[in-house]
Amino acid sequence: MRQGIDGERVHFNIAWMKKQGHMFEIAIDPDLAIDYKHGKEVDIRDLLKAEKIFSNARMGDVASEHVMQELFGTSEPLKVADIILKKGEIQLTEEYRERLKEEKRKKIMDIIHRNGVDPKTGNPHPPQRIENAFNQAKVHIDPWKRPEDQVQEILKKIRPVLPISFETKEVEIHIPPEYAAKLYSTVKSYGKILKDDWMNDGSWLCIVEIAAGLQADFFEELNNKTHGNVQTKILKTK
Repeated sequence: MRQGIDGERVHFNIAWMKKQGHMFEIAIDPDLAIDYKHGKEVDIRDLLKAEKIFSNARMGDVASEHVMQELFGTSEPLKVADIILKKGEIQLTEEYRERLKEEKRKKIMDIIHRNGVDPKTGNPHPPQRIENAFNQAKVHIDPWKRPEDQVQEILKKIRPVLPISFETKEVEIHIPPEYAAKLYSTVKSYGKILKDDWMNDGSWLCIVEIAAGLQADFFEELNNKTHGNVQTKILKTK
């Protein structure tokens, strides 16, 4: 098991934050908690193992309502849990962390296999060749970042041992003002922003170059985060 904050080995997953010397912890379902932290629509009640805020979850010590009121402005467990999830840290057991890294490793290799080709032959690299390149380049998988957000950095690491080129698409995106600032980092994480215009009404018009295989995930995330209120147009494929 992964070591806890206090040096103890933990057998369950928690989210925590320290505020003015006081520790606040919640017991969580890790999959739902990570989705929640990434902005997906998850009912916070579904991810909490108990609707309680602990000062030490391992020992079952409940945090003081008085202290929570003073430091968070509320003693309501669900509201404090929301703050912990958004601003605090998620602590995973070693088993879960390793499983998460392996799942993301496989997803990243699949993205590269589906989109990457050998520039000499124009043919896709076999999965085993990609995995060998990962091992040779000693690729590190970040369990916190989405696979899509790690592809470009990993390509830089494996290209010295595995020449590879990606089919890309240029996509024009127009995001309404109420979502524009929030989605800038999301758009940037998927690829390279080629054009960047902020309109008079506060909306954002941009052209981004992304790997062709990320298009479906990219459009789905934009639609989810804008509730479908986004305009996209594929300009070219190369």
